[in-house]
Amino acid sequence: MKILRLEVNGFRSLKNVVWEPDDLNVVIGPNATGKSNLLRFLELISLSAQGGLGKYVQSSGGMEPLVWDGSFEGIGFKIKASPVESYRDVGRESLTYEIEMNRIGTTSAYRIWREQLANYHAVETGEKTEPFKLLTRTGTRGVVFDEKEKGLIAPEESISEEETLLSSAIGPFVHNHLIPPFRAQLANWCIYHDLHVNKDAPIRQSVIAKREKTVAPDGQNLVSVLHTLYEEERDFAKDIDAAMKAAFGDDFESLTFPPAADQRIQLRVRWKSLRREQSAADLSDGTLRFLLLLTILASPLPAPLIAIDEPEIGLHPSMLPIVAEYAIDAASRTQVIFTTHSPQLLNAFKDKRPSTTVTKWINGETVLQKLSGESLDYWLKEYSLGTLFESGELENLK
Repeated sequence: MKILRLEVNGFRSLKNVVWEPDDLNVVIGPNATGKSNLLRFLELISLSAQGGLGKYVQSSGGMEPLVWDGSFEGIGFKIKASPVESYRDVGRESLTYEIEMNRIGTTSAYRIWREQLANYHAVETGEKTEPFKLLTRTGTRGVVFDEKEKGLIAPEESISEEETLLSSAIGPFVHNHLIPPFRAQLANWCIYHDLHVNKDAPIRQSVIAKREKTVAPDGQNLVSVLHTLYEEERDFAKDIDAAMKAAFGDDFESLTFPPAADQRIQLRVRWKSLRREQSAADLSDGTLRFLLLLTILASPLPAPLIAIDEPEIGLHPSMLPIVAEYAIDAASRTQVIFTTHSPQLLNAFKDKRPSTTVTKWINGETVLQKLSGESLDYWLKEYSLGTLFESGELENLK
């Protein structure tokens, strides 16, 4: 399931934004134009499906710092997504999910006023005037529908003002087979920003052996995921080894996961030139971040959406073509979004040009401009994306 169209209203600098991302996306633009806010909003959508919206708003300091200019009356979004099963007719089977979060007066509190998950295909083709609804809500009155659009009204006392109906519409009493997988897809998005690899970070320490296949948004379960996939998935191990050899040459031999204590394992790198294996605690920040990116992108079962804020941080420019190659491959299995300031990363995409979106700051709000068409093609005959980015011309294209 991938985002076909995203509309955002009132979230931080995203006052009124419409974006139609592709499978592989790069978001560029000057500092303080809203690139990170776009990723934060994707995180908000995911948390709303998990039932963690209230905690997110609270940890952010309430609604005032989340709404545009601290004065907007609320936050709203509409997301049109492709079907969970890729073989279905995208136009006929795509679902649209929308929410309105209303701020309560000038306080930091809020309530979810409106929510709906529906299929608009019949409306778009003119067959009907109303969409086929899967769930709908106004205030604390919520209705969940089955495949015949027969509604089951949820008791008002069971609906939280701060959490979505979608997050609670799970279990054996939901008689619509589309709702649980849609919720699961949103809930399992992985938005990676502020990845800590400092000397005291858990990512460098031994962990209790645990079977995990998805790197968590904070990246700190890397050792568990690497151990699981490296030991169980032969193709994944080959991909990781190939990328490490491409980055470090033939001196790289393999990853190992020796026991560190009772039920605990550690990550070590075996180099041909060294007698002693190098532990995760001793790896450079760049090497650890490189392994983290490879694990995220090379996973045979990646998250339904992968968004990474500035993947180039801490990496030598020679590593960026490898990251780009693995991002291209990952985009054949999921939707990938990078934000970046790096012209070298843009230049690293040689065989497949990513969809490029420029963020601009105009009148106090973020404007997203997706680059396409003849003007971009004309410039790329003579210049690379990175060269255009460095010159400032990329941001001026229409």
